[in-house]
Amino acid sequence: MKQAGFPLGILLLFWVSYVTDFSLILLIKGGALSGTDTYQSLVNKTFGFPGYILLSVLQFLYPFIVDPENVFIGRHFIIGLSTVTFTLPLSLYRNIAKLGKVSLISTGLTTLILGIVMARAISLGPHIPKTEDAWVFAKPNAIQAVGVMSFAFICHHNSFLVYSSLEEPTVAKWSRLIHMSIVISVFICIFFATCGYLTFTGFTQGDLFENYCRNDDLVTFGRFCYGVTVILTYPMECFVTREVIANVFFGGNLSSVFHIVVTVMVITVATLVSLLIDCLGIVLELNGVLCATPLIFIIPSACYLKLSEEPRTHSDKIMSYVMLPIGAAVMVFGFVMAITNPQDCTHGQEMFYCFPDNFSLTNTSESHIQQTTQLSILNISIFQ
Repeated sequence: MKQAGFPLGILLLFWVSYVTDFSLILLIKGGALSGTDTYQSLVNKTFGFPGYILLSVLQFLYPFIVDPENVFIGRHFIIGLSTVTFTLPLSLYRNIAKLGKVSLISTGLTTLILGIVMARAISLGPHIPKTEDAWVFAKPNAIQAVGVMSFAFICHHNSFLVYSSLEEPTVAKWSRLIHMSIVISVFICIFFATCGYLTFTGFTQGDLFENYCRNDDLVTFGRFCYGVTVILTYPMECFVTREVIANVFFGGNLSSVFHIVVTVMVITVATLVSLLIDCLGIVLELNGVLCATPLIFIIPSACYLKLSEEPRTHSDKIMSYVMLPIGAAVMVFGFVMAITNPQDCTHGQEMFYCFPDNFSLTNTSESHIQQTTQLSILNISIFQ
C-alpha cells in the first residue's frame, strides 16, 4: 500500500491474486498436456535442459531468500533453537501430505494475527500522524509492490507436490481447491494490508511488526504467533529445494542417508542466511521480482503456450500472452527499483511514537525521514 498507493494497491492485490489463480491452474494443465508430474519435468519437456536448469535455480534459491523473522531479544539463539527443535524435524518428512495438519495450525495462527492487527488499527491508528501523501491513488513504486504481492501468493514451486498428495488428483478438483484458496488468501492479504496501512500510512515498514512498540504485549504475542507460522510453513519450502537437488544430482531419488544429509544442509544454509539478514522488506522485494515473478507470470504461461494446441484466440492463450510481457517487465524494472529505492528498515529500533513524553500531532506534512527524526528528539508518546 505504501509503495503503490492505497487505492491502486487494493486493485493490484486483486489482480495478482487472479493471475496467481490462473497460473496455478495453467501449471497443472501443462503437466497434463505434457504427461509430467513435477514442475521441473514439465519445463524440461517443454524447453529442454536450459529451461530445466533455469527453473531448478529459481526453485532452489527461493527458500534461501526467506527470512524467518526477528521476534525476540536474542534472535540468533531463538532462530537456532527453533530450527533444531521444530523446523528440521518437520522438514525430514518424505510425504508432504503429513504437513497438512501443521499447515492448518499455521492458517489458524494467521487468522489470530490478523485479529491483532485489526484491533491495533482501531486502538492505535487514530493516534499515529498521517503522512501527506497517504491517500493518493497511485505512486511510482507500484512495480515494487507487485513484487511483494507476488511473494505473498507464490506457491507454484510446490504445486505438483501438493497436487500429487490429493486423493484422486484431477484438474477439476485442483481448480476448485485453487479458487477457494486464492479467494481466502486475497481477503486475508487485503485485511492485513489495509489495517496495517490505515494504522501507519507513510511510516509503514516492510516488516509490519517493526512498526509496533516493544512494550505492546498484544503485538508481542502476535510476533510469537508469526514466528510459529514461519516455523510450521518453512518445511514446505525445504521439500521443494530437496526435490530440486534430488532431481538434478540423484535422478529423483534420495536414499535415507542422503535424505537426511541434504535436508540438514538446506536448513543449515537457510538458517545462516536468516541470521545475517534482519531487514524483511528488501528480502520480500528481491524474492518477489527475481523468483516469484518468473514462477508465477512467465514460466507457466510459456509452458502452456508451447504445449497447448488450442487456437490463439482461446481465452487461456490470450491471458498467457498478456502475462508473459507483464511478468518480464515486473521482473526487470522491479529489480532495478528494489536496488535503487529499497524499503525503509529500522533494524529493531523503536519508532518515534513509542517514546513516553510530550506527544504532538503537528507538522504532519513533512517527509517521513524529517518527521521521524524531529519527533524522536521530542521524545513523544501516544500511550498517555
